[in-house]
Amino acid sequence: MIVAFSVAPEGSTESLAPAVARAVRVVRESGLPNETSAMFTTVEGEWDEVMDVVRRATEAAGRDSSRISLTIKADIREGVSDALNGKVDAVERELGNK
Repeated sequence: MIVAFSVAPEGSTESLAPAVARAVRVVRESGLPNETSAMFTTVEGEWDEVMDVVRRATEAAGRDSSRISLTIKADIREGVSDALNGKVDAVERELGNK
């Protein structure tokens, strides 16, 4: 499965970068395939391992906050691996770039 998620503590007027960095660190240290963009962090793996990483990343981001906003989008497909790259590659082929 692939999960794209965005997490941010609520009620802070400060930059979200420190909290987001804590979440991204958890994802990167998980060893699962992942990438981070301006809006979402995407992680790929089996259901239990991905959801555990999302939970721990959410906890890390909200460490100093009493309220956390979490947005999740998931693509759940049995037997598919390396979809994190495969989906992008398919679009690039359609564009004539691969």
